[in-house]
Amino acid sequence: MENLAYIFFSALLINNFTLSYFLGLCPFFGVSGRLDTALRMGAANIFVMTITSICAWALNTWVLPHAPYLRLICFIFVIAGTVQLTEMLIKKLSPVLFKALGIFLPLITTNCAILGLAIFQTNRDYGFLEGLVFALGAGGGLTLALVIMAGIRRENELASVPDLVKGTAMNFFIAGILSLAFMGFAGLFATT
Repeated sequence: MENLAYIFFSALLINNFTLSYFLGLCPFFGVSGRLDTALRMGAANIFVMTITSICAWALNTWVLPHAPYLRLICFIFVIAGTVQLTEMLIKKLSPVLFKALGIFLPLITTNCAILGLAIFQTNRDYGFLEGLVFALGAGGGLTLALVIMAGIRRENELASVPDLVKGTAMNFFIAGILSLAFMGFAGLFATT
């Protein structure tokens, strides 16, 4: 159980995919303009990561030991299929959210954080439960990064900011400072 907690908090804070590995920057900068949209995009990413983790474990257990050269292509097919399923569900259940997420929902397919999850999980030889916890932690970390960025961007709109750094430049500054802050979690868990 201690190992599962370590995997979860490591993926959530210490090795945050977005702020430590710089994976998933497309939704990080694109959808973090509004808090509600960022939270919902994070939930969609958690769903896709969880399904991808389960499929990556199944592929790694039964298919890839016999055909390791198919690893990357299998992961891409799984991610594309999962994103299509997610897109259809969101379009059916919440057309407003579907419209708010816009192009960034299908871009989850090319989100390197999802592919990184499958590859990291396979390289670390995680079992089913470990992979599931890893996916939840990584998805939670991406959601946390999106929500924090959305909150700061919202506050930034109300602040008096020089024109020189408004917009994209300020977002890069904020992302850099957030990344430095999350790097402070690196000493949180001592590895044995």
